[in-house]
Amino acid sequence: MFTLTPEVRFAIDAARQASLLVREIQAEMVTPALTKSDRSPVTVADFASQALVAGLLAEAFPNDPLVGEEGAEALRTPQEAATLAQISAFVARKRPDATPERICDWIDRGAAGAAQRFWTLDPIDGTKGFLRGDQYAIAFALIVDGQVQIGVLGCPNLRDGYLPDQDGPGSLLVAVRGEGTWLTPLDAPETFTQLHVSQRTNPAEARLLRSFESGHTNVSQIDVFAERLGITAEAVRMDSQAKYAVLAAGGGEIYLRLLSPKMPDYREKIWDQAAGSLVIEEAGGTVTDLHGKRLDFSQGRTLANNRGICATNTLLHPAALQALRDM
Repeated sequence: MFTLTPEVRFAIDAARQASLLVREIQAEMVTPALTKSDRSPVTVADFASQALVAGLLAEAFPNDPLVGEEGAEALRTPQEAATLAQISAFVARKRPDATPERICDWIDRGAAGAAQRFWTLDPIDGTKGFLRGDQYAIAFALIVDGQVQIGVLGCPNLRDGYLPDQDGPGSLLVAVRGEGTWLTPLDAPETFTQLHVSQRTNPAEARLLRSFESGHTNVSQIDVFAERLGITAEAVRMDSQAKYAVLAAGGGEIYLRLLSPKMPDYREKIWDQAAGSLVIEEAGGTVTDLHGKRLDFSQGRTLANNRGICATNTLLHPAALQALRDM
């Protein structure tokens, strides 16, 4: 198994606590009566998750910066007092010392820039999946010298790392550079099982991991990509970096993030890719940008030197990149 360094222990504990807290918020706030325009559950969960992890980080590694998705500026206004009170009540379940002021201070730790050593957090990846009562992930990673060293994905609605199960034990995936990717139940992280990507080599049999949402990718171009590879297998549709877990566990072979025609200059945020990329790589997969370049996490809060994402089981990576070049 992997070496349980203080950093690895902390990453597992923080991601697990945040995942369990967010699962509670989803169960209590995402109801059939929720209207599509009501994003309050994901707002509360997003901020609560980041506050919890940032507070734990401040105690465990007080000198380590955190690059997080959220900031607390809006929460400090009188208009958001009720939302802040909800967030504080949820975080207090895990941290009795949580106060509204501390919550905001913890959240704002995520405004740091990249450094020689820092952590990055996506407090909820897959917000629309969360609001549907479906798949989402908590993604937490340690980056040193521009390279991801530890990546943890908490997937509360996945069983065995790849099976959707809203009433199951959840999945916690842990990747440590050079030591593999490992899976344990989110509810009881005791025994760890090593994960490996699938060994499919025929592009026609490749299972594409596709999102329900189309915000940052190009859906029509993914269809063209599938045609060029002659893919006949049914796609696996899922929100969030839970797709990275599925690929690492052998439940799919290819995942793409193509540039949306509406956002041609978009660059990936590091918290959207850091944990998931290491989870795939340490399971034997390959993650590059659309041109085959390794992801560069040394450029601040975005992957400024990369365009899009191509993740595969390695065996199909050359064919995937060739299809992208042909397009």
